[in-house]
Amino acid sequence: MKANSFFRIAVGRRGLCRAFIAMVVAVLVAGPARLTWGQAAKPKTVGGLSANSSTVRGDEINEAQKEAVEKGLAWLAAHQGADGSYSKGQSASGLTGLGGLAFMSAGNLPGRGKYGDNVSKCVKFVMESQQESGLLSADQTHGPMYGHGFATVFLGEVYGMTGDENVKECLQKAVRLIERTQSEQGGWRYQPQPLDADISVTICEIMGLRAARDAGVKVEKEVIDKAVAYVKKCQNGDGSFAYVAGMGGGGFARSAAGVAALYYAGRFQQDGPDIKKGLDYLKQFNPAKSNGGAEGNYYYGNYYGVQAMFLAGGDYWAEWYPAIRDQLIKRRSGDHWGGEITDDYCTALALIVLQMPNRYLPVFNGKGPGS
Repeated sequence: MKANSFFRIAVGRRGLCRAFIAMVVAVLVAGPARLTWGQAAKPKTVGGLSANSSTVRGDEINEAQKEAVEKGLAWLAAHQGADGSYSKGQSASGLTGLGGLAFMSAGNLPGRGKYGDNVSKCVKFVMESQQESGLLSADQTHGPMYGHGFATVFLGEVYGMTGDENVKECLQKAVRLIERTQSEQGGWRYQPQPLDADISVTICEIMGLRAARDAGVKVEKEVIDKAVAYVKKCQNGDGSFAYVAGMGGGGFARSAAGVAALYYAGRFQQDGPDIKKGLDYLKQFNPAKSNGGAEGNYYYGNYYGVQAMFLAGGDYWAEWYPAIRDQLIKRRSGDHWGGEITDDYCTALALIVLQMPNRYLPVFNGKGPGS
C-alpha cells in the first residue's frame, strides 16, 4: 500500500485545575507508573449515552495490555530518528506528533518520565518544521494538512500541560493557519488553501483547534460553527458519514472520524440524534465481530473509533474497548504494529488506542468547548 493512499481516504487547558497538573507531575516524578483502577459503578446514561464518559470501569487494563504497551513504547523509542522524527518523508511532522502523543498517553511529558527525552525530541522536531505560514510540515507530501492537524493536537497537549511559551507561539501560528485555510463549505482539504473539504482532513483540524482552545489559545467561534455545519452535511441517513458532503456512502474510518468531529467541536447534546445515529452505525464494526480493516486504514479508523466510544461511554465503551484491546494485541508483529504507511505510524496509533483508559491526554476527555 502506497504511503499517500492513506491521505486519500476517507476545541483553556491553561485553565486545567492545578490539582490535576500536580497529580500528573507526582506520577512522573516516580516514573510513568500506571494508575490503579478501582471498580466503579456503572455510569448513569442519558438517551442511551453515558453522562460521564470518563468513569473508570476497573476492567479495562489487563496484563496482556500492559505488556503490549510496555514493549510497544520501548520499540517506538528505539526507532525514533536522531533528529526526533518519525516517518521521515511521510508527513513526518504529523506522524512525529502522533509518536509524541503515544508517549504522553503513558504519562510522559517533555523531560519527565521514562520517555520524557523522546517527547522532548518530538517537540523540537515538530516546532522546527514550522514554516513561515504557520504550516507544520517537514517534507513534501500529498496532504500536508493531515500532518498539520496531528502536529497541532500534539503541541496543544504539550502547551496545556507545560505552559511553555515557545510552544504557545508555535501553536498560535498553527491555529491561525487552520482558521485562514477553512473553505467556504466549512471544512479543510489536503492543501493549506481554502478551496474544498473532506471529512478526513476536517476532523484533523477540528481536533487541533480543540486541543489549542483547551490549552487557552483563542479559536474563533465562527470557525467552529462552520466546521460543525460541514460535518453535519456529511452525515447520511443511516448515521454514516460520506467522505465529501453530499457525495457517496459511509464507511467505518470516515464515520468514526465524523462522530469524533461532532464531539470535539462541542456541539453534542446527550440525547442528540446525530451522534447517536453515528454511534449506532459504528456498532456494526465492533472489533469483536469485525476486523475493522475491510476498507483499509485500520489504525486510522480505530484511532477515531475508540475516541468516539470513549466519549459516548456507557455500554458503547464497555463493549468496544475490550474488543479493540484484544484485537490489537493479537495483531502485533513482535513488539510493534505494522501493515500500513510505516511501522512507527501503526505503532503510535495502536499505543494511543490501547492507552485510552489511562486518561492522561485531556484532548480525549470531555465534550469540547461550547458544550
